[in-house]
Amino acid sequence: MNQLNIAKFGGTSVANHAAMQNCARIVKNNPLTRVVVVSASAGVTNCLVELANTEMTTAQIDTVIKQIEDIEQAILRDLGSPAMVEEKLQALFEQLHELAHHEEILQRPDLKDILLSVGERMSSLLFSEVLNQLDCTADNFDARKVIKTDSQFGQGIPNIERIAEQAQKLLSPELARAVIVTQGFVGSDESDKTTTLGRGGSDYTAALLAEALDAQTCEIWTDVTGVYTTDPRITDKARPLPELSFDEAAEMATFGAKVLHPATMVPALRKNIRVFVGSSKEPEKGGTWIAKDCQQQPHYRAITRRKDQVMVTVKTPKMLYAPGFLSEIFAIIAKHNISVDLVTTSEISVSMTIDNPPNSVREKLNKATIEDLRNLCEVVVENGYDLVTVVGNNMHSEAGVSSRIFTAMQNHNLRMICYGANPHNMSFLVNGSHSDDVVRELHKELFE
Repeated sequence: MNQLNIAKFGGTSVANHAAMQNCARIVKNNPLTRVVVVSASAGVTNCLVELANTEMTTAQIDTVIKQIEDIEQAILRDLGSPAMVEEKLQALFEQLHELAHHEEILQRPDLKDILLSVGERMSSLLFSEVLNQLDCTADNFDARKVIKTDSQFGQGIPNIERIAEQAQKLLSPELARAVIVTQGFVGSDESDKTTTLGRGGSDYTAALLAEALDAQTCEIWTDVTGVYTTDPRITDKARPLPELSFDEAAEMATFGAKVLHPATMVPALRKNIRVFVGSSKEPEKGGTWIAKDCQQQPHYRAITRRKDQVMVTVKTPKMLYAPGFLSEIFAIIAKHNISVDLVTTSEISVSMTIDNPPNSVREKLNKATIEDLRNLCEVVVENGYDLVTVVGNNMHSEAGVSSRIFTAMQNHNLRMICYGANPHNMSFLVNGSHSDDVVRELHKELFE
């Protein structure tokens, strides 16, 4: 393992020149930080997703493009508009304009991914200049040369071996000379076509690079001082956690903790890389360390909430004593690359929840999936739910642990309950309009 740190900065951390300067100081203050991964500046990805997925008039497209250009131009002006950076930024604006107005942009996933990559490519260009102006030698590096994926646009699956090969060949020799600034979320397939890793994939990029370069630590810098007991926007009683295990962090990320991307823990766990989460605005306040083993393993560690859940119920009398029926249903789900979270079954029906946020890069549950399922059985799709999860340790091994949770939930209607698949979580599907209250009451009972 190398004495090396990978630092990732999220969208709010690189939102403008002043925010970027905070991040640059964090990089400069840690001599072990030799690779920096950046997200697109705050607001840019939302605009790009809109351009890639919404039918608009020429004037409306130009309005959205101008919003992106205004954010980037403001940073460039604060940098003093250096000629070389301005020229490269202008080339990216031209590509953005061309793609946004492309007549097939709404139909072609490959074009969408090139368009969606522009945000990170602009912020990495500007951030490397911020570092250089602080006398910290930095190079802007194209992540697509290293982050190799399959050709599944919108949700590329990384090729771990190829990433390790490319990182050792192209990045390792440069680390002593300069800090490498690269893009999160962006990759390319074996034909060098641009791919993306799905929304929030910048954390994942940082973890993949940490694994490929055999780094000791990976820092995720965001706008909050670590991972909290729950979302502090839901209750002001939420407090930051000094430590988390990989298992707890993976559960929290999977079930909605926005601070972490679910896939981040996988490379970190494979190589036992310690992960730090902290605030780029207040680095002095410390943050949360995520490691293989924790000093304490409490029954209740945190509460997460994931919005915009869809519940799909498939039902047919054929299920009664019929071997292989479930495998047919899940074969359809797998064919459409859909990830299922919770599953409950009865004699003749199966209910499952699917994450389907409105601003995701790619709609998960589409008409084709539902039609395939309907060829097999009756299908009911219900929207408007949120998934609330209590994350902890050994939750099913001690009397009274679950009863405290149910006591806090007694005034709420639970649409689905999942418990026991592993010792780290208990999940509930609740009406979206009530989920804030559910989280507050659980937090009061378990943490206050």
